[in-house]
This record gives sequence, C-alpha cells and structure tokens, in this order.
Amino acid sequence: MEPGIEKALAITPASSARERTIDITTTGARTGRPRRIEVWFYRVDGQIYLSTTPASRSWYANIVANPDFVFHLKNGVRADLHAVGTPVNDPDQREAVFSSIIADLNQPRNPAGIGQPVEPLEEWMERSPLISVEFPEGDTK
Repeated sequence: MEPGIEKALAITPASSARERTIDITTTGARTGRPRRIEVWFYRVDGQIYLSTTPASRSWYANIVANPDFVFHLKNGVRADLHAVGTPVNDPDQREAVFSSIIADLNQPRNPAGIGQPVEPLEEWMERSPLISVEFPEGDTK
C-alpha cells in the first residue's frame, strides 16, 4: 500500500474529525444501485471499522447484502480503495471495539467537537452497526 494511503488510514484518538471522514460507495441492498455517503472510520488495535452512534443505517444493510464497497479517502490523500466489509456480531469483539470508540469520542481533547458524553456502551452494543473493513492486497481503484 502506498505510504500516503497508509498514513491516511493510521488515525489515532488525536485525529481530527476531518481525518476520520471518508466517503463510502456501497451497492444498495434493495436497488442494486451505487450509494455514496460520508461517514467516519475508526482504528482499533490496527483494524479499520465503520460504525456510528446508535441508530439504524442503510449503509450497514447495503454492506451486509453486498460486502464489496469503495472506501474513498479524502484527507491528506485522495484514493478510492476496494474494500470488503464484514459485520461484527461477536459480543466480546463488539464490546472491545465499542469501548475503544467510546473512549476515543469522550476524550477531553474532543477533536471532533461532538456532544459528550456519547451514548453508553449498552446503547452501542444494542443499536450500533459495526463493520470490520479489509482491503484486498494491491486492489485499489
């Protein structure tokens, strides 16, 4: 993977909202048409995840139905990466990832400027989508 892409993916809790913001293009679960939206991504223990505060999201349903999607980097480097998303359903893994995300979002520095505290872990566990993202080697668009 190119160094600029690696750097853009290497976010930390100190990363700004801008650095976390990407677009994704999914294939509609019902329509089969491309759908591009802006989302945040997270990095926990070196793994990339997509999630959001507790709510139902169409992008999640789209990735569950069609795991291949495009991960569009737009901060520091512009790149369209072929990605494969896998829903995270294991309760222990969900708890570990959400605990890290919540700690990140509730940090005193609050680089994203979001309202704190965010919803409690129990809410995230019950109502938040969680997708693990993989980038097939050398497969960028």
